[in-house]
Amino acid sequence: MFHKDGPSFLELTRQALSETTQGYDLLAKKFNYTPFCTPEQLLEPVADILAKGPQIHTMLDLCCGTGSAMLAFRHLCLEKIVGVDLSEGMLEQARKSLAAQTSNNSSLPPFELIQRNALNIDFQQEFDLVTSWGAFGHILPKDQDQFVRGIHNALKPGGRFVFATYLKPSAGSFPWLAARGFNAAMHVRNTLFPQEFIMFYLTFYLERAVDVLSRHNFSLSISAPYQKLDYGRHMRLVTATKQS
Repeated sequence: MFHKDGPSFLELTRQALSETTQGYDLLAKKFNYTPFCTPEQLLEPVADILAKGPQIHTMLDLCCGTGSAMLAFRHLCLEKIVGVDLSEGMLEQARKSLAAQTSNNSSLPPFELIQRNALNIDFQQEFDLVTSWGAFGHILPKDQDQFVRGIHNALKPGGRFVFATYLKPSAGSFPWLAARGFNAAMHVRNTLFPQEFIMFYLTFYLERAVDVLSRHNFSLSISAPYQKLDYGRHMRLVTATKQS
């Protein structure tokens, strides 16, 4: 499951018993060697789709982690790419990778990394594109409207919020039981330990995402570019366009 350079069982245990931000700070240097890192095969078809769409002058990646999406989409931006994450450790890894990318291609646009809670961004019509990958489990259902409202404010009229999510599994199916079991374990963990770790499944599945985004004046386009991937049959790519 883990690369030989990935975290040890002891390191994972320490991370799991830490508060969310501290846990990612601890894991940051080895994060790219874990299954939690956004895989290239998830981002490559998105890059192809974005390349055929409207020009992207500025892009924002929320919960950017070690910068996987920024690295994959940076060449599509004409002016600037910005990443936001709560973990300074993860941002430091992103900074190193993006700087190395710059050294190999000086024509790439500048990048900016900001340590901030994705629920508290205050951008106003600055971006043509907003993305977020693999982080919705950190956004509790009660906070999703605030999260989407911040994205709506950050986008220019006609700007797009692009992300991947899953169809809601049927009740009683193995994916549903596995997700519910994990969530139950997290609730027990957060009850027993004072430092909460926020990570839950089935929070922003497709049907839920459509409901929330529709409330905030987005028009939606849904596609299925991941059918050839082993885990992609139930995955969908969502393009939510801000209505002017």
